[in-house]
Amino acid sequence: MGRMVFLIVFYVCLQGLVLGVFEKDGEEGGLHLTEAAAGFDQTLSGKLSELLKISGPALKTGKSRIFYGIHKDFPCVAVVGLGKTSAGVCGSENWDTSKENIRQAVSAGCRLLQDLEVKHVEVDGCGDAQSAAEGAALGLFQYDQLKSKKKTKVTTQLHRSADSVGWQKGVVYAEGQNLARLLMEAPANHITPTAFANTIEEKLSMDIKINKSQAWIEEQQMGAFLSVSKGSEEPPVFLELHYNGSPDSKQAPLLLVGKGITFDSGGISLKPSPSMDAMRADMGGAATVCASIVTAAALKLPVNIIGLAPLCENMPSGKATKPGDVVMARNGKTIQVDNTDAEGRLVLADALCYGHSFNPRAIVNVATLTGAMDVALGSAATGVFTNSDWLWEQLHKASVVTGDRVWRMPLFQHYTRQVTDSQLADLNNIGKYSRSGGACTAAAFLREFVTAPHWAHLDIAGVMSNKDEVPYLRKGMSGRPTRTLVEFAAGLAHDG
Repeated sequence: MGRMVFLIVFYVCLQGLVLGVFEKDGEEGGLHLTEAAAGFDQTLSGKLSELLKISGPALKTGKSRIFYGIHKDFPCVAVVGLGKTSAGVCGSENWDTSKENIRQAVSAGCRLLQDLEVKHVEVDGCGDAQSAAEGAALGLFQYDQLKSKKKTKVTTQLHRSADSVGWQKGVVYAEGQNLARLLMEAPANHITPTAFANTIEEKLSMDIKINKSQAWIEEQQMGAFLSVSKGSEEPPVFLELHYNGSPDSKQAPLLLVGKGITFDSGGISLKPSPSMDAMRADMGGAATVCASIVTAAALKLPVNIIGLAPLCENMPSGKATKPGDVVMARNGKTIQVDNTDAEGRLVLADALCYGHSFNPRAIVNVATLTGAMDVALGSAATGVFTNSDWLWEQLHKASVVTGDRVWRMPLFQHYTRQVTDSQLADLNNIGKYSRSGGACTAAAFLREFVTAPHWAHLDIAGVMSNKDEVPYLRKGMSGRPTRTLVEFAAGLAHDG
C-alpha cells in the first residue's frame, strides 16, 4: 500500500500590514479601497480585490479579514472595514464618525496580527493618519506588567503615506492616554501617592515639577485634604506641575486639577467589598490630568499649563475622620463630613482654593467623583458642569475630534441648597435632603470653592473603565478623557 505524504507550510509572520476598505455609498456589497490599499492591490495585479470579492460578504465597519502569503514582504495582511466614505461629524452622536471608524478598524486589524505574534505592523493611514495611529496604539495596549505570560509587543509604522506628522501626533496622543491607563490599572500597593508622583516626575524630567510633602500641606491649612489622608499609613503628596510652553511667559496658565485618591476604601463609611478592587483607579482624575500635561510637553504645545494633583489614600483606622466630624478647608469654610466616602470633593476643594493663586485663564478639574454620574450617563460620555459657556464650547469642540464625548450637566441653585444646609458647619459634604441628583450635588459643593469665571468640573466616574463600549480599548481602565484634555489645550494654544 502506497504512502501519502502531506507537506504543511507554516508562515512565520514577522511583519504584517493593515489596509482599509470603505463601503461604497449606494452600492450594496460594494467596496472602495483606500489609496494605500489600491496601490498595494496594483502591485499584486488586482489579487487583493479579487480575494475580497470571493472570501465572504463585504467588510462592515470594524470587521477584519486576513490573507496569508499574498506578498513577499508582508506574509500576513489584515484588511479592515472603515464604513461609508460619506461618514463625518454626526450631530446626534457628538463625534466625527469617520475618525471613530478608523480608530476602531485599525485597532481590530492590529490586534488580529498581534494574536498571530506578528512583531512589526505597517498601518494604512486610511486618509487620517492621526486617527489610524491612535487606533493602533490604543488598541494594542495591554496592562500585563505583573504577568509572566505577556502579549506580543508590536511596533507600528505608517504605510506609504506622506502624513508622517499626523501619524506621530496620533502616537503621542495615544501614548498619553496609555500612560493614564497604566497608572489607573496598576494595583494600589504599586501606585501609592509617592509612587504616582515619582512616575510622573520621570516622564517630565525637563519640566518644572514640585512634589510637596505633608508638612507643606499642613502649612497651607488644607484641612479638607488632610481629613481624607489621615486614616492611611501612606503619606499624602501634593503634586504640582508647571509646563511653560508659551513664548509669552506672562500668559495666564490653564489650570488642570485632578482627584488623586490612589485607593478608596470609603474610609469609616466603608464601601461594599464587591468591586472594591476597582477603587485603585479612583485617582483617574489625577492620572488623566498629569498624562495630558506629559502629552502637551511632548507635543511642545505653545501654552502654559499648571497641573495640581492632591494624592492620598482613603482608609479606615483609629486616626481616620469619622462621620459627623467638622473640618476646615483652605479658604476658611467649615465642612461637616457626614459621609467619608464622599472624599473626592474634599481633596479637590483645597486644591481648587490653592489653584486660584495662579490667576488661571480657565480651571478644569477632573475626578471619578460620583456613582450617580455612572447611573446618569454610563460610559457614553463624561459629565461636564461649568459656569462658562465659552469653556463648554471649547471642551465640546475638542471631544468631537477625539471621539471621547462630553455632555453638559445642570448647575442649578437647587443643588447648592443641598450642601449649604449643614447642622454644624458652613457646608455638608453630601446632600441633606435627598440622594437624588448626587452628581449635581457634588458639583454644587465644588462650586463653593470656585471664584474664577471659567471653571469646569468633569465627572469621569462613568468612563473610568471599559468593558467593550469603546471598541478600540481593551477591557480595563480607560484613561479617558486624556486625549480630549490634550485637544482642548491645543485648541487654546491655537486660539491664543
